[in-house]
Amino acid sequence: MGLGGGILPEVKVLLISHNYPPAHTGGTELYTAQLARELKARGHQVVVFCAEKDIGREHLSLSQREHEGVTVHELVNNLVYSSFRETWDFPEVERIFEGVLDRERPDLVHVNHLLYLTVGCVEAATRRGIPVVFTLHDYWLQCARLGQRVHADRSICLDMDESRCAECLGSFRYGNSILEQRVAGWISGIRRVSGLDLSVGARKAGDWLRAKEDGGQVASLPVEEVSVRNRELRERLVANVSRFLSPSAFLRERLIEWGIPAGRLQHLRTGTDLELFAGGERVARGETLRVAFIGSLIPVKGAHVVMEAWERLTEGERSQATLEIHGPSFHDAEYQSQLEALAASSGARMGGALDRVQVAEVLRRTDLLVVPSLWFENQPLVILEALAAGTPLCVSDLGGMAELVEVGRNGFRFPVGDVGALAQLLSGVIAGPQALEQLCGEPVRLPTVSDQLDEIEIVYREILEESEGS
Repeated sequence: MGLGGGILPEVKVLLISHNYPPAHTGGTELYTAQLARELKARGHQVVVFCAEKDIGREHLSLSQREHEGVTVHELVNNLVYSSFRETWDFPEVERIFEGVLDRERPDLVHVNHLLYLTVGCVEAATRRGIPVVFTLHDYWLQCARLGQRVHADRSICLDMDESRCAECLGSFRYGNSILEQRVAGWISGIRRVSGLDLSVGARKAGDWLRAKEDGGQVASLPVEEVSVRNRELRERLVANVSRFLSPSAFLRERLIEWGIPAGRLQHLRTGTDLELFAGGERVARGETLRVAFIGSLIPVKGAHVVMEAWERLTEGERSQATLEIHGPSFHDAEYQSQLEALAASSGARMGGALDRVQVAEVLRRTDLLVVPSLWFENQPLVILEALAAGTPLCVSDLGGMAELVEVGRNGFRFPVGDVGALAQLLSGVIAGPQALEQLCGEPVRLPTVSDQLDEIEIVYREILEESEGS
């Protein structure tokens, strides 16, 4: 393959993500889909390999679909694990991925997440002489509990300790129970024979199944298993990944501490789709202050924190402001019930999930966006979009959130999880909304999607040249 002229002549890229749109719209999935879309627009060939949990389909079956003109190879992983090791090193998934590699024959592989997949995907590419780039979106390499560095009691894991990790993972259901596995097999068999899909009803019964049986949960994970995961992930990835990319400086430092060589881990900020905000004007602030939360309705995103703070305001203060909560519930029935109760007691309004256009519309009419996450966020897309929309921010003073919000310039910060401090801050803004007028006066220079793609193409070019020269 020749590499002359332009940033990067046409290449074929295989993107890997744990999940993929349209069913999944988390930050990593949206980032990967945007990357696929933009690479394709620049004339490159793009294919995707991802996982999907679907008990209506056979476990480890592979299907092909298309999303926005991009071929997506989708592996069904119904979390039928025989050991903790299979959550990160799953030879059968590696074998299936090898088949995709041999059919597609990409010039390079770009990993965005390996959850529900296997570290063997990286090694399979390297064995074929295909260079690998790995964008780090969270702390999954360090933390097997979904990469969030949050303990079972929802406290933040400030210092990584393998014995504490083993204790934490003992309460984490990393796989389906035996009963759930049997039901999934029965449902997929019926669908295969008759075409009848019973999976929707089965998913609704999932809470009942989990209450009936504790299988799939590790009673006590040996520390040695955590140590093996740490050591092997570090050794096998560092040996086989040409370049690691980190959207935030904070995440980069944490993964250098974990063991990725600093010279191989590049800080590359996420590009923002400024076109979403180009066609509309901000809605002027009225007599009623408009406060909003936009994000997934899961505990670590902290919607309950802003609602509890709102509840502490006086009736007079709440009469001068509104709080809207927007986001998908992810079928966490217990947490959803908690939020609905808080909405009823505090007067907050549950606004439901938003698509990308609606996010821009809501941000334009929001006077203050609260991002109260309870974990080390990397570079939250909603913060970037709020900055693009000129919307003042109030964020937890932690990780990539604090990195993006400058107090006095584009927003406020408060101690993570401190409901009282957030309530006091909200009370002050309601009493003196003119303080918001001093924020976001100067446009923040954000990397655009095009800027990001330029940088990624340079990385691709460099590792391809290194591969050709080796």
